[in-house]
Amino acid sequence: MHSRTIRLGGLAALITVMLGAQSPPVDLRSAFETITAKEMLRHIQILASDEFEGRAPGSRGEELTVGFLQEQYRRLNMKPVNPNGSFTQDVPLVGIKTTAEGIIKVGDKTIDLKSTADWTAVCRREAPESKVEDSEVVFVGYGVVAPEFGWDDYKGVDVKGKTIVMLVNDPAVPDPNDPAKLDDAMFKGKAMTYYGRWTYKYEIASEKGAAAAILVHETGPAGYPYQVVVGSWGRENFDLPAPDGNKARVAVESWMPLDKVKALFAAAGKDFDAMKKAAVSKEFTPVSLGARASFTARNTTRRINSKNVVGKLEGTDPKLKDQCVVYTAHWDHLGKDEALKGDQIYNGAADNASGVAMMLEIAEGFSRMSYRPARSIVFLAVTAEEKGLLGARYYAENPLIPLESTLADINMDVINLWGRTRDVTSVGKGNSTLDELFEEIARANGRTVEPDPEPEKGSFYRSDHFEFAKKGVPALNAKGGVLYIGKPADYGLTKRNEYTKDDYHKPSDEVKSEWDLSGAVEDARMLLEVGDRIARGATFPEWKPGTEFRKVREASLKKAAK
Repeated sequence: MHSRTIRLGGLAALITVMLGAQSPPVDLRSAFETITAKEMLRHIQILASDEFEGRAPGSRGEELTVGFLQEQYRRLNMKPVNPNGSFTQDVPLVGIKTTAEGIIKVGDKTIDLKSTADWTAVCRREAPESKVEDSEVVFVGYGVVAPEFGWDDYKGVDVKGKTIVMLVNDPAVPDPNDPAKLDDAMFKGKAMTYYGRWTYKYEIASEKGAAAAILVHETGPAGYPYQVVVGSWGRENFDLPAPDGNKARVAVESWMPLDKVKALFAAAGKDFDAMKKAAVSKEFTPVSLGARASFTARNTTRRINSKNVVGKLEGTDPKLKDQCVVYTAHWDHLGKDEALKGDQIYNGAADNASGVAMMLEIAEGFSRMSYRPARSIVFLAVTAEEKGLLGARYYAENPLIPLESTLADINMDVINLWGRTRDVTSVGKGNSTLDELFEEIARANGRTVEPDPEPEKGSFYRSDHFEFAKKGVPALNAKGGVLYIGKPADYGLTKRNEYTKDDYHKPSDEVKSEWDLSGAVEDARMLLEVGDRIARGATFPEWKPGTEFRKVREASLKKAAK
């Protein structure tokens, strides 16, 4: 029996794809045996080599990367997904290199903003020059409007044409019963919501008509040092083309280091720490700093077609092979910066040559297994993740397989490089039924699935699966665990913190001689089994009640059923 039924019953909606009985357990040993640490490392070494020049979109590094991925897809006997018969999907991008400077006047004092030590600014408008002149500077707290939490940092204050200063992350509202903790009823407590992401901050600034937006950089709330911002933003940035050339975007989007912000507040006669504390109250209202800002942003722009690389191992059921499970990993990194002294290449070995390598090994496993599941397995290597999830966003808006026929996205972004663990991480754990399947498979392997140990960094909103989730597709963002076998209890988080401090978005993100990919192999085998079980399963994965993506999925499937 192969019939699709979709039953929608209010908040308790059930979305079921009836295939008859669940297929019996299968022997995955032939697939598992092909996933090896040696081959995974070999893929990483190629993608993260100096020859690939950091894999920036629109560069020679992209050409080499896309060529390598297509070669691997052909070797694994994948079929193209694009109707034009190719393994690539063109992703139109606008490349923007911004040179910005400005001044902020406070009384008789002038604060110059010229170098990245002062601020890091981008103008995403497709125009040669944008100016902000004599703009009032207003502190708007966290810059959040969240009706579901009864929160509005603007309180009806008109900030059109003004320069707004915002804190990063969510409002850090203390628990009324224990001020040492955050209130779980407000913005998910310690875990970041989308309101805390820098992307949201600039979106709300544009919506409110602000002329410029300054985000206060603090390493803890941001989740990474200020030099990461400089390394990422202080070069060519990209965006998807907009019909209006992004004229609706706030003219200047910037980050300012904490010491510079404190100097600005002090010049204005304000205590930054006191105002930051006041901003965690619902009663906070915007505060004018009595300052005037003028900025000039000059852009060099170009149009390119970057590439998503997409292939599939086709399912065996004639009626179900048009449905699929998607594995995603971003192939891009930050490229080469000739302004640097010494090493100029951002090799991106962990981020994200490692994720692509794991995806290729999972594809190898599926290609070598003794049978093929009913539905198709799609492997999608996306571009421009480092520039704002652009390749994934473009695919989600222009899918080569309809999203209502896409059962799930399984995403890999920076894998476990340090050995075997007793656990594995699901970022956003509890959002969908994918976690229940993941947990079942983990238990069978003597392991556990744990939530993100650093939810305050907002990782759920920082990788490609999020673009699928926004369109309603259940998504699993799997990461390595932190409980390493034979290591001290704090070893895992120590290695994570070392990577963030020393290597994240830096030229030093290179292959390390001390890496141990044995744990990554175990993680890859589990993720292969997750995809296989979904592809053979009797039900679509679902978002849990109360998640922000559930209604989108229900509407999509209901529309498709008509």
